[in-house]
Amino acid sequence: MRFYEYESRQIVERAGIPVTKYGFATDAETAKSIAADIGGDTVIKSQVLTGGRMKAGGVKFASTPEEAEGHAREILQLEINGHMPRGVLVDPKASVKQEYYAGVVWDGTRKQPMMLFSDMGGIDIEEVAEKHPGHVGRGHFSNLRPFSDFQAKQVIASVGITGSALNRLTPILAKLARLFQENDMTLAEINPLAELEDGTFVALDAHMEMEEEATGRQKPLLKELGIGDEDVREAYEPSDFERNVAAIDAADHRGVIQGKDAGFHGDLGLVIGAGGGSLTLTDAVRSQGGKPANYSEIGGNPSVAKACGLAKEVLQKDGVEKIAVMMSIVSNTRVDIVARGVIKACVELGKDPAQTIAIFRIPGAWEEEGFKILDKYGVEYCDRSVSMHEAARRAVEKIQGVAA
Repeated sequence: MRFYEYESRQIVERAGIPVTKYGFATDAETAKSIAADIGGDTVIKSQVLTGGRMKAGGVKFASTPEEAEGHAREILQLEINGHMPRGVLVDPKASVKQEYYAGVVWDGTRKQPMMLFSDMGGIDIEEVAEKHPGHVGRGHFSNLRPFSDFQAKQVIASVGITGSALNRLTPILAKLARLFQENDMTLAEINPLAELEDGTFVALDAHMEMEEEATGRQKPLLKELGIGDEDVREAYEPSDFERNVAAIDAADHRGVIQGKDAGFHGDLGLVIGAGGGSLTLTDAVRSQGGKPANYSEIGGNPSVAKACGLAKEVLQKDGVEKIAVMMSIVSNTRVDIVARGVIKACVELGKDPAQTIAIFRIPGAWEEEGFKILDKYGVEYCDRSVSMHEAARRAVEKIQGVAA
């Protein structure tokens, strides 16, 4: 679950990390009132769950409450990357001496949280890590053992920070690490973490993401933030392909199909599945030099219509010339049903199944019946004696125009 900046700010504040005086408004008049209460120059920020706010005009500075009101009115009507704002955050324009970065992320490789700290804040930490690796400190810690402030101190000191600054920054990073643990976060980030002219530190911006499966356990926090069960935060905007596949799946209770295509731009469509085999099969295609056009899951004995629907959606993707229909292991999914579905998809789209289905390898129930159907339409198939890597190789060779 992603949090808006104003919610992330509340989470940070709740953890005892200093923040500036701020306010959230859903109308221009309230924004004006908050700006007057803050006093001095303010910054008005659109509250959207997407990046690019500054470039899109979703962040503006104001010198008076009236100017803040005008900016808020404009920003509240401003769509950014397809997102309308939840409201605006009214923040003081702080007098900053130096900007830092403090973050905790989940390291999926190490299966542990990892602290990140940099003395170059205000810009993407990825950019700092790439161009100035010596300015990024890192440190993993256990999610099971109590967290020690000394671990945070080591990370901060590794970028050369000493003295009073080190002593003041250590409890901030330590609180961020504990916040991450206690609230089941996958990301807890303060950027920038600002050192003000008087030597104090405050969080000027924060970004928080919580493990979706933990939302039940974290209901007290969500309730405190005013987030109800109906408040679904889509961290990702599904493509037309993904929406269509989800609709087909929802329309029929038999079996299951799923389809993802974000980041896939290949020419070989995949209708694959079985016991988590989709990832393995996608890798098998890539290992043979193939370019998958999508990622999918099919299993649990779907209907012919469901198998047909998935295959049609895959075949109608731009750039897809052929499909590979495969499962990695023997499953209870009826082979004949999937065969009927994918052949039906080809026929209804005016395509020759024999030329369109590069390979069919689904070992499982009703295999002989499935093979009879595939034989009738001249589709190349193989049984469990052929490895999935060999099946992937045959499919890739066909899409590349090499005789199998």
